[in-house]
Formats: sequence, structure tokens, C-alpha cells
Amino acid sequence: MNGTLLGIGVGPGDPELLTLKALRLMNACDVLAWPAPESGQGLAHQIVEPHLKAGDQEHLPLRLPISSDPFPAQQAYDEAAEKLSTRLSAGKSVGVLCEGDPMFYGSFSYLFARLSHNFVTEVIPGVSSPMACASASGWMLASKNEPFMVLPGPMDLEVLRKKLEMAGSYALMKVGRHFKKIQKLLEEMHLAQEASYVEHASLPSQRVLKLHQVDPQNVPYFSMILVRRHA
Repeated sequence: MNGTLLGIGVGPGDPELLTLKALRLMNACDVLAWPAPESGQGLAHQIVEPHLKAGDQEHLPLRLPISSDPFPAQQAYDEAAEKLSTRLSAGKSVGVLCEGDPMFYGSFSYLFARLSHNFVTEVIPGVSSPMACASASGWMLASKNEPFMVLPGPMDLEVLRKKLEMAGSYALMKVGRHFKKIQKLLEEMHLAQEASYVEHASLPSQRVLKLHQVDPQNVPYFSMILVRRHA
């Protein structure tokens, strides 16, 4: 019989934000895999490391380079899926760690698309970054009948502008090198003054700032801007 594939959300960074189910299953599976940079263990492993139990569990870092070119990334995911498929076909249960929530901009979604039609798959949700950033900054993501929208920072500028013209609450993710573009747009739309910037939410390096306090040359990938347009 084939093994079961588990997509395990591990939250935004604080090891104490792991769910009880994630904690139980990540230590119970035969193989524990996670996305990792070309060198080093990566954030997903860093989050769970304090909770890992000693044993004969196989640990499998999946080297998945971050690139704007889709072809190397697709090849890396194909190779990762093949490694997991070999173990699943041998009857082993395989847990794949995913920062935040697996189905919310999660790296696991690419493996899910490649493997879930052949293997029994279970997804364990995790605390996602907008919730962590809202908690860090004391920002109400949405209340009453207010709409809430998540917008990726790399989005085309004019598309982003049109989205922000509607009343509601917004989380601008994947800010990183797009910060200056986003900051200028928010200033033009008179939305910058009340916006909240958060980086490395829930980690010891967490910072919460107003936009004018941010150094545009030092904005990490794990950063977010929360903003609201009033009706």
C-alpha cells in the first residue's frame, strides 16, 4: 500500500504557534521533508527544530531555489515530487513542512498539484502571516461587513491601484524589493499615513513600523503592509 502525504503548516515563525495536530503528525510520520534553500536548513526547519523528537525518522530537505524564472523552479519541484513519490510508493508516510499555511501561498501547493492525484493526502492548516502581522501591530484585519483582500507586492502597479480604490482592508504581501513602488502608490492614494509595516512577524527579529520609518534598501522578503481604505 502507498503511504500518506501530509502537508503540515508550521505557522509564521514562532515555534509556539505550531498547532497540536502539526506537532503530533510531524513526529509520527516516517519521512519529514521541508523546503530549504540551496544551502542551510531554512525557516520551516528552524520553526519545528525545538519540537523534533530523536528517532529513526528520515529527514529530507528539499532544495527549492527562489527564482523569478519559472523553469528552474518547476524542475526543482518535479525533482522534489519524484523523491517524495518514491518514498510514498514504498508505503512510507511523508510529512512536508510548509511555512504559514500550506494552501495560502504555500510551497506545498506545488507538491500537492503533482502528488495528490496518486496518493492519499491530508493538509494540516497553520497560522498564516496576515494573522501574525495583524496581531503584532494591533491591526484589525476586518470587522462587521468590511471586505478584506490580500494583494501580492509583485502585482502590476496599475492593477494594484485599481484594487486599492475599493473601500476595505488590505494585506500587501511579498513586499521585499517592491517596497518603494508600493510606498509611492500608497502616498499618491493618500493611504500611507495610517498603513502599518511588519517584518519577520512572530520572530525575535520582528519589527513594526510606519512606512516613513522603513529603510527601502533593507526590506526583507518576509514583510507585509497592512492598509485600510475607509468607505
